[in-house]
Amino acid sequence: MNRKILSACLGVLALVGTVLAVAPADAASNGRHAVRVCAATAHADVTSCLAKVMVGDKTGTVPAATTPPGSALTPAQLRAAYGLTGDATGTVAIVDAYGYPNLERDLGVYRSQFGLPACTRANGCLRILDQNGGSSLPRFDAGWAGEQALDVDAVSAICPGCKIVVVQAKSASIVNLGTAVNTAARQAGVVAISNSYGGGDLSDATYGSYYNHPGIAVTASTGDNGYQGGSFPASSAYVVAVGGTSLTMSGTTRVSETAWSGAGSGCSTVNAALAAAASSGTGCAKRAIADVSAAADPGKGGMAVYYPTSRTTSTWAQVGGTSESAPIIASVYALGGGVPAGTQANTTPYGNTGSLRDVTSGSNGTCPTTQWCNARTGWDGPTGLGVPNGVGAF
Repeated sequence: MNRKILSACLGVLALVGTVLAVAPADAASNGRHAVRVCAATAHADVTSCLAKVMVGDKTGTVPAATTPPGSALTPAQLRAAYGLTGDATGTVAIVDAYGYPNLERDLGVYRSQFGLPACTRANGCLRILDQNGGSSLPRFDAGWAGEQALDVDAVSAICPGCKIVVVQAKSASIVNLGTAVNTAARQAGVVAISNSYGGGDLSDATYGSYYNHPGIAVTASTGDNGYQGGSFPASSAYVVAVGGTSLTMSGTTRVSETAWSGAGSGCSTVNAALAAAASSGTGCAKRAIADVSAAADPGKGGMAVYYPTSRTTSTWAQVGGTSESAPIIASVYALGGGVPAGTQANTTPYGNTGSLRDVTSGSNGTCPTTQWCNARTGWDGPTGLGVPNGVGAF
């Protein structure tokens, strides 16, 4: 066989294998289902992004669309679901891996669609930096670009007046992403940093300094694989670990909200328990996941996103995962004015549970201690203390 033909065939087989590997079902009633936008990682210190996009039943691809899917949540619906009014002018930072050349263009399409004010580099609302704070942006990666689209659109939906800083790490390693978090924390005006990725249960003794920024709300997704145990950086004692829910809306009326079956939860085996959570009955000897939660189920709570399908092409899609809930919660902290200097943001919800809406039904798997995987009154693993009901807990 001609070597060029053989090489092409092998490339196609590898691509097919990747698609199959990253496409576990979240079956929807109409045959559409959700797939991961980033491949799972086999290394504890290399992360995977945690966005999931709804795809066509037969093609397994994101269908081309000139308007947002009718089932996808809009900014007005998300703000209504969580009792969010008003706006803020602080800066929310997004940390992700790899590049996304059309981020500014696609963000403009999203904000225009929903009547949100323009957020561009020219008007000072948007900044895009490399992991060291410069302009040497990394190479394009389709999966992580989809993650970034979800993140910036979620911030736009919850806090339209917030400025956005996107810091792009050169790879998905915790070291490079952590370097990007430190860079984000140095940027003027940053009140929250969202991290929509996860890897193994790593130790704060080695990696925690990247996420230890008192006075800034550092949020991290708990994962999309249900009850699994610790996942870093959500398992760090320095972050707000954000779980996920299935949210049903009728217009701007919240119909129901339950624990999402995919929401990550569990106990760290290496990181210290939060002192603020001591009376919450987590059942964990060390760090318990999650602290709070928000919409994450891509099929029932996924939001409308203007989503890149290639380096040059984008379309409307419905996207979720705990990659949706982490930037939502970061933006709620921004709406609340941020946390006081010297304060770890993950302490504030535990002292203000009356300003959260408890999620008391739903499950994310089978576990040895019921609250680690089953929603209940009070703290539970999939949803933490609950979801925002205004900004009082943040």
